[in-house]
Formats: sequence, C-alpha cells, structure tokens
Amino acid sequence: MNRTLRVALFVGVVACALAASSLSFTSGKAASASKSGAQASSGARSSATPTPQTSATPQRDERLWQKALAIHRKAIIVDGHNDIPSVMVDENYDLGTPSAGKYHTDLQRLKQSGLTGEFFSIYVDRQYATPDWVSTHYVVEGGSAARALDLIDVTYRMVEKYPNDLMLATSTADIRRAKREGKVGVLMGIEGGHAIENSLSALREFYRLGVRYMTLTHNNTNEWADACCDEARHNGLTDFGKDVVREMNRLGMFVDISHVSDKTMSDALDVSKAPVIASHSSARAISNHKRNIPDDLLKRIGANGGVVMVNFYSVFLDEKVRQASVERDAKLKAQSDALSAQYKNDPKRLAEELQKLEDANPLPETTVSVLVDHIDHIAKVAGIDHVGLGSDFDGGVTLPAGMHGVEDLPSITYELLRRGYSEQDILKILGGNFMRAFAEVERVARVERRKISGEGNLRRLDAQTK
Repeated sequence: MNRTLRVALFVGVVACALAASSLSFTSGKAASASKSGAQASSGARSSATPTPQTSATPQRDERLWQKALAIHRKAIIVDGHNDIPSVMVDENYDLGTPSAGKYHTDLQRLKQSGLTGEFFSIYVDRQYATPDWVSTHYVVEGGSAARALDLIDVTYRMVEKYPNDLMLATSTADIRRAKREGKVGVLMGIEGGHAIENSLSALREFYRLGVRYMTLTHNNTNEWADACCDEARHNGLTDFGKDVVREMNRLGMFVDISHVSDKTMSDALDVSKAPVIASHSSARAISNHKRNIPDDLLKRIGANGGVVMVNFYSVFLDEKVRQASVERDAKLKAQSDALSAQYKNDPKRLAEELQKLEDANPLPETTVSVLVDHIDHIAKVAGIDHVGLGSDFDGGVTLPAGMHGVEDLPSITYELLRRGYSEQDILKILGGNFMRAFAEVERVARVERRKISGEGNLRRLDAQTK
C-alpha cells in the first residue's frame, strides 16, 4: 500500500468524518432542481429499478454467475479512479509484478478484471501546495505540477513496457479500440486542481499529455475552489475557478466534482456546458459522509447528463462503518497526534505507525450488496443513465468483504443481475453511461475548440484576481 497516500488519507478522512458527524443522517433529500423532459425520460426506468436489498448476498447461483460473466465479457467496463500510479512512483512498483494481498492492482489482475478503460489517478497530495513545502522544497523538488508530471511519466512508462496488454487511451475511440484489441485502455485523471498551480496554460499542457479529467479539488480548498472537507473560503468557485471549468469544456476534459464542497459542485453544474463526472463518490443518503453526494445534487447531475461513479471505500458506502470510523478517530486522536509529532519529518515511518494503529482497531466490514445499494439509489434519483463505477482502488481504502482488488469486479455484475437489472442497464452501469457522457464532452469540445492554445483563456490568477 502506498504509505504516503495513506498518511494523506488518514488526515483527510479524520477531517471529513468529524465534519460529517455533525450532519443528521437522512434517507434522502428533497430535490431543488427538476429534470428536463429528455433527462426525465432517461431516468424513467427509476420506477422499475429493483428495490435495494441491503442483506448480504446469498450463496452464489452458478447459472446466474455464468450469465454475469458473459455480460461482463461483453461490456465496455470503465473504472473512474485507481491510485496505483502513486504506488508505482513512491514504492518503485512495476505493474507487471504480482501484488495480490498487498495492492489492489497488477497487470495480471487487470487482464482478469474485464476492464476496458481504467483511469490512473494523477493524485497530487495537498502538501505540494502548502507554503511550507513551496518555501523549503520547491526549488529542488518542484511543486504540485512536478508531482503530477512524475505520475504521468510512470503511467507512460508502464504502457510502453507492456504494449501487448495496455494502451494509452484519450478518447472514446481509443477505449473502443482497446476493447477490440483485448487490451486495457489506460486513461489519466488529475486528482486535485492545485496540480495546475493556478495556470490555465498548465491545464492545457496536461490535456496535451493525455489527461482527460481533473478533480477540481482534493480534500483541501485551493485558491479557486472550496473542498468538501476543508474551510470554505470562496463560497464555491471563484471567477477564476469558473474560467477553469470553461477551459476544461473547451479542451474536452471532464470536470470532476468528487471531493468538492456542495456549493462548488453546484457552481460547476451552473457553468459547465458538458456533462460532469464524480469519478469516485457515492450517495450521501446511504452513508452520510461529506465526500458523498446529496440527492438534490444527484438530480442536477442527471439533468446535466453527467455520471456518478460509485466509490468502493467502506466508510463511504456503509453508515455503520462511517459512524464506527468517527468513533475510532475520536478514540485514537491523542495517539495519532503524538505519532504525527514524533514522526513529522519521516512521512513513511509515520504512515507505518498510523497503519499499525488502525490495524489494531479495525472497522467493521461491509458487503458488495451495500455497494450496489448506492447504484440502486443513484439510478433512482439521478436516472439509470447517470451511474457508473469509480473504485478508488489502491487509494488506501478498505473494500467490501470478498473484494480484494480489480479482479473482483464481476461480483458487482453478478449482484446487479441477481437484483433483476436487465443486461442493457448493466452494460450502461459498467461503462456505457461513461462512454455516452465522454462522447458528449468530445462533441462540446469540437464545437468550442479549434486550437488548443490559440483560442485559450490567458487569464492568470494572482493576489488581485483570486
């Protein structure tokens, strides 16, 4: 597991969980926005969507399992978020090395998974944007953009090293070609808008390198967008943040609204002319975490034509696990604070010690059935055309019981089939919905863009224009 990433996750989850504990748990919020007739018709299946079954999946029906595998093999399957590039950089991990029991992802298991398109996360930790880092490390080690480039570089290196199994994918056409050729299409998405260092020119360069989404924030509020789990400083998006969204539309890059505050999410939906995605978020009505999306915004994402790609992290899936996490964080706060102070200059050792502390105080497990409850809920609220998969594999997350990594994706297909979803709707959830949204992002870009830079916004963010 990526140790540095686990430190960031531990800190972020503590902040988010404590903030979320002050929210009242609800089974669903009233909508504040209605759908147009077209989107309403796309969600017409809501009344026929199977009722969520929250009990553990019963013993496997072999006939149904074989049918699920047949659908799985037929599908274009896209996963919205995998953090394995951070592991590859920080641990010098080669994707061709078997890693079952250690990581969620390796080349052999990617091939077993049925994935057609896997978004490798270009995750930039908030530390690279802090004043302390900039003042003491930037000249020698670089900042947020340099970290992103390291992750992009390792992604290219793995694709180049294993050309028979992997190919770089930057378009819907590439994903379809990967399916035809029996390869995994590797896409890239930046996680954390601070990676562009407040520069639309940098955003364009990342697009040229193949990045096809950017999460506007991570858990940290940046200079132009408020995050879910940090102090709100801008009341959503600043004017520059809105320019970022417009430029992403012009380029043909998905606006990713995972990790952002509800107001930032709303502002992005107001501004974007193209479908947005939540690359790895779940439904707040089921697990009342600020990283999840409330029903009113789920409806707006459906009206926008976007896709919510369900996160597999047990704390984001199961309210009982979330509450246990809040209680554990409070119980262990003094110990974790002491460890943070003791190993403040040794992040790897800190990660190891925090992991030991967590392992000694495990959280309860959840099930694949609960994961599919989120798919059910989003299909009913946003529409069957607006839900997908966004695992968060190798992001320091605990997965549902029985799910060990990418190879276990067929268990979701099986559970959908067991609940009565049609083959057509399963194909939508596994990747069809994402492909439809991506095609529309590409269409908007063709209308909006003739040249990548020549017609691009040249505005810069400085102290006067924040």
